[in-house]
Amino acid sequence: MSTLLIKNAQCVATFDDVNPAKGRELLQASVFVRDNLIESIGPAADLPQTADEVIDARGHLVMPGLINTHHHMCQSLTRAIPAVQNAELFSWLHGLYPIWSGLTPEMIRVSTQVAMAELLMSGCTTSSDHLYIYPNRVRLDDSIEAARQIGMRFTASRGSMSVGQSQGGLPPDSVVEAEDFILKDTQRLIETYHDMSFGAMVHVAVAPCSPFSVSRDLMRESAKLARHYGVRLHTHLAENDHDLAYSKEKFNCTPTQYAQDLGWLGHDVWHAHCVKLDDEGISLFASTRTGVAHCPCSNMRLASGIAPIRKMINAGVPVGLGVDGCASNDAGHLVNEARQAMLLARVGRALQPPSTDASGRTFFGCDLGPSEMTARDALSVATRGGAEVLGRKDIGHLAPGMCADLALFDLRTLAFAGGAVHDPVGSLLLCASPQAAYTVVNGCVVVREGQLATVELVPLIERHNQLAKQLAGASL
Repeated sequence: MSTLLIKNAQCVATFDDVNPAKGRELLQASVFVRDNLIESIGPAADLPQTADEVIDARGHLVMPGLINTHHHMCQSLTRAIPAVQNAELFSWLHGLYPIWSGLTPEMIRVSTQVAMAELLMSGCTTSSDHLYIYPNRVRLDDSIEAARQIGMRFTASRGSMSVGQSQGGLPPDSVVEAEDFILKDTQRLIETYHDMSFGAMVHVAVAPCSPFSVSRDLMRESAKLARHYGVRLHTHLAENDHDLAYSKEKFNCTPTQYAQDLGWLGHDVWHAHCVKLDDEGISLFASTRTGVAHCPCSNMRLASGIAPIRKMINAGVPVGLGVDGCASNDAGHLVNEARQAMLLARVGRALQPPSTDASGRTFFGCDLGPSEMTARDALSVATRGGAEVLGRKDIGHLAPGMCADLALFDLRTLAFAGGAVHDPVGSLLLCASPQAAYTVVNGCVVVREGQLATVELVPLIERHNQLAKQLAGASL
């Protein structure tokens, strides 16, 4: 049995159940880990003073590892492609589908590790990935192997596209798959990799891509398959105005009505984006405990809009955070994503029309009130919210018996100067977004003193850049 002591932290922010608003925030505290579980948290003097490994956390903030609920990791190969830098969602996809048709198994493995390295170095310990394009013998197994090597807790979502342009879908026919094969391969992946045990490192989710790339039959059959095996369901929904128009034209309903009709609402479902979720949709999501992966940077990058996240949370919708694809965000820094979620919620509030209360007083959107998104609210979405969206009861906050997934940030660095002395937790989002000093996954130190500890980063980046040029060049 191995032990790990994170000793003398300036602040340990637990996000636990003791204080429903924000969890406990303990000053001059330590965390003691045995094997892959937290054994105790408390004042440094009350905990063991030695362990197999000791991290001197003086001057550091310790918090739960962040959780990323939506990503397309292979897109790290197509960041900043000039032709789509200013495109909205549908034209962006039209520009990139031909490039992605050249993906190979090696490209998937390398791009997944690059994307995960970026996440881990920002304090993210668990990530989902929505891989929905499988050319040239690419398999989801390639992503799962990459995650095992780099040491990230992983929800591998078996995405799919089955309706090509000839059938009224958005993707080219060359990148869609037969629906019978999709379902059989999804079943194979669940039976091979999905681990239902406490502290599992790999989950598999069933994830047809979107209303504009799969059939209604595939959506229904995917839901049946997932519920037979007790795994989660994931797709894109209500991402932008074109998405709404497509649902209206093809299905004569809203995206939420489409999801409800196909059995895609429930505590075992989470949808990405939901920028255009209306009041009826929010109410249905709340009553069924259907989750949302909020992707603020991507929503801004593709001009999709501002998701009504504060309204969703107030209504009781489970909300997690997602960086989304590397080519629609061009970054995978989850602390920065949480900062953007906080800021964008405030902008969204300021854009609301003035309102008048019963006494005749006029309130403007910029009159931020207690229901506004705070730094701790956004961090809770990035931790506890993400755990709920992914169906995990073993991660998302720090408490004895929970998995030892932690992120440590050095508050003595330039980014925190003048901020951490006032509020070590709030400054994580109110100051410049930092890299993690340490990231611990399942009790193992994966990032140490700001450096990735599991995979050699320099040769990984070199190979990734070679493959990125090869992929883009093949499409010209």
